[in-house]
Amino acid sequence: MPRDGQSTRARLVQAASHLFYREGISGVSVDAVAAKAGVTKRTLYYHFSSKDDLVAAYLEARDQPNLALMAQWYREASGGPAAKVEAIFRNLAQSARHPKWRGCAFLRTIAELASMPGHPARKAGARHKRAFEAWLAAELAAASSPEALARQIVILLDGAFAASLTHRDAAYVEAAGEAARKLVALALAR
Repeated sequence: MPRDGQSTRARLVQAASHLFYREGISGVSVDAVAAKAGVTKRTLYYHFSSKDDLVAAYLEARDQPNLALMAQWYREASGGPAAKVEAIFRNLAQSARHPKWRGCAFLRTIAELASMPGHPARKAGARHKRAFEAWLAAELAAASSPEALARQIVILLDGAFAASLTHRDAAYVEAAGEAARKLVALALAR
């Protein structure tokens, strides 16, 4: 029975996601992705013209689920916008405590590709970060400068990812969440 091309592509992206997140993109060969997906390397290249395209697809597949999860954490938190923003950080801190947590896949991939500004995965990562920032600015529309406030929170968030990964300590995410809560409360009080 022939396999469905879309399900094969999805299996490849899922295998790449698992391996790339765990080991980084430079540490994973296309052979390893093909083996994990249970296909040949030729099949992988039928679906993706290059490893670069596979890496971009890996990030694109994470984009909407990650944004939806952050929006869910915000929506389900009690209190006003300041408490809701802090809830995003609190939930991220809980994730950071898991032994398999490796930080932000978007930031890690962008860092690995720092010398390749035109790489499709860097573009996918930048789109994701801009989309989150735009969503957050819309949620904080009551602030006098919601775009600037959202950018400050994203800086805290990305810094929290880096510090918690460096020190393997989720307290950095919680501290950034407390700072974000104070920033939002101050901005909304004006």
